[in-house]
Amino acid sequence: MVAIHAVHYNYARIHKSLRITPSMQAGLSDHVWTLEEIVMMADNCLPRSGICGPYKRS
Repeated sequence: MVAIHAVHYNYARIHKSLRITPSMQAGLSDHVWTLEEIVMMADNCLPRSGICGPYKRS
């Protein structure tokens, strides 16, 4: 949740003093991100579920 908040703060929230997002000011992004874009990016970073491998039993 903290990471999502940080991404929203830097990529989606327009700051009054800058009049653009901090990521646009730094040249990291060329547009204001939507919440949907942030969620899709976070969803793509999740590890894939599945069988991890053989486990040895003692």
